[in-house]
Amino acid sequence: MIRNYILVGLTSGITLLFLIQLINLQLISSDYQTLSLNNAVEELPIYPERGLIYDRNGLLMVANQPAYDLMVIPENLNAFDTLEIETILNISKSELNSILKKAFTYSRKLPSVVARQISKEQNAILQEKMWKYPGFYLQKKTVRDYKIPIAANVIGYSSEVNSFEIQSNPYYNLGELIGRQGIEKTYENVLRGVKGKQLFQKDRFNRILGPYKNGQFDAPPIAAQDLVLSINAELQAYGESLFINKRGGVVAIEPKTGEVLALITAPSYDPNILIGRQRSEQFNRLMGDTLSKPLYDRGLQAEYAPGSPFKILNALIGLQEGVIDENTRFVCNGGHFYARGAFMKCHCAEGTYNALMSGIYRSCNTYFAKTYKAIISNGENPEQGLDRWKAYLAEFGLGNYLGYDLPIGRPGFIPDSKYYNRWYPPGSWNANTIISNSIGQGEVLTTPIQMANFTAAIANRGYYIKPHFVRPNNPQEMDSLYQKNKINILPEHFDTVIEGMHQVVENGTARIARIKNIEVCGKTGTVENFIRLNGQKQQLTDHSMFIAFAPKEDPQIALAVFVENGYWGSRWAAPIASLMIEKYLTGAVERKWLETRMLEGSLLNEYEKPLLGKPFSINE
Repeated sequence: MIRNYILVGLTSGITLLFLIQLINLQLISSDYQTLSLNNAVEELPIYPERGLIYDRNGLLMVANQPAYDLMVIPENLNAFDTLEIETILNISKSELNSILKKAFTYSRKLPSVVARQISKEQNAILQEKMWKYPGFYLQKKTVRDYKIPIAANVIGYSSEVNSFEIQSNPYYNLGELIGRQGIEKTYENVLRGVKGKQLFQKDRFNRILGPYKNGQFDAPPIAAQDLVLSINAELQAYGESLFINKRGGVVAIEPKTGEVLALITAPSYDPNILIGRQRSEQFNRLMGDTLSKPLYDRGLQAEYAPGSPFKILNALIGLQEGVIDENTRFVCNGGHFYARGAFMKCHCAEGTYNALMSGIYRSCNTYFAKTYKAIISNGENPEQGLDRWKAYLAEFGLGNYLGYDLPIGRPGFIPDSKYYNRWYPPGSWNANTIISNSIGQGEVLTTPIQMANFTAAIANRGYYIKPHFVRPNNPQEMDSLYQKNKINILPEHFDTVIEGMHQVVENGTARIARIKNIEVCGKTGTVENFIRLNGQKQQLTDHSMFIAFAPKEDPQIALAVFVENGYWGSRWAAPIASLMIEKYLTGAVERKWLETRMLEGSLLNEYEKPLLGKPFSINE
């Protein structure tokens, strides 16, 4: 009897639990409701057009164009004419089977891409025949249309999300595009907008009957925002033309705002080749070019010894530290003995006396070696002097990322006492040991955008605003996002150095950079260039460097130009900088002879030398 009661009780309890669970599933549980809804309703995304991109003057640089993907939802597939699909898409049976197999593996319920960005002709044919292929549908989307084939490194590109990105960000589905580089990546959330959705009622045969509940649960897409770049498209295009058959680039900044006017890296590529069904092939080709490296942004990623432009910073630090003034004179005897048997050459004639002004415009190595030695020695010990020197350079933005709004870059390098204490026993090194830092060689490394930025800081007489590529919507936003970074050097010291830079162009090493009716301030640089070739250190032709700003009293543009294997600063970098300044400030170039020389000039023979497998000469 007791056993019977127990069995009845257990049976009743199990039945009750089952009923509770059934009620929960059917009436309460959102999971069941979602599952039921998925069986009866098909949800299709609605994509907003990606935001447009304009240059600083309102010129449309990046627009959109329609494209179609052929999609499939595996669970909705019925028997269909595979041969016709294969013919329309121009693919083999094995290719189609592989695509469908991957789609089933990914998800039976979620859409997968069968063919990306099909042609207009293919789209027209499929539009007429889609009724024959349940489970397939055409998804309209937009792809980029680069109106001007420039600034690929600035704008970046987009491509389809991968499985890892889908797992980490549920917003995206297979086949959707995401910004990969440049502005497209940094401002992805702004440029993509927010996709909407449209729900369709299905019958028991999975056929679409019409909108679900008259569309009351549909959600319209939220439009993307357009962006206005700081880039001057005309200046950018002109600079890129000057770098045909050369490697290097330009970074140009508007000093008062920190807005980047041009970011040129050479060689570059036409961004339109990374659109369409051939994108993967083209991208692999660009990636495989390990010699010219068109995907490598030299303006942000390349770290060069700055060479003689660095002397300007040592002059400012020396003035602020009080170890020199504008009248301090040093004699140069064709160079400087900084240790027994150790001689730093200089192109000044023997017995040349230089004060600060002539030291700058003659680019005297001796003058700045002695200035640097006085800076490092202006403390209790060299360690203290060096660290104080580095602190000044950090105020100019050197040795660290500047925080600009592009996703790539390098910090450069400014050594401190800890660095040298790892290489030399503490107390065993002094300024003479590291004297190469005085002329921008040695261990000092800077990126071109850092060089352009400290040039802007000099033009501003003691401050810079963080470089950026997108213009804020209003002045208030500008003030909050981009504040002045002040440098602890007196304004009068900048005036002294600026006059020296003006004399570089008027009477010194950069006379070729003179522009009629425009006062240009600049500094040339020639940087030694070494590579490892067959496991051995090999010197190549020097890099050509030039920093400049103009006009002198009301700077509108500051820039750094670097030409790999360009011999010396005045041969390539200074003329290119001068032409870009003239183009930007006047709208035209009068010195056609110089423009022609730069446009038609080539350094390809220099880049080929180490590849030929035979001895070669440098700095010819």
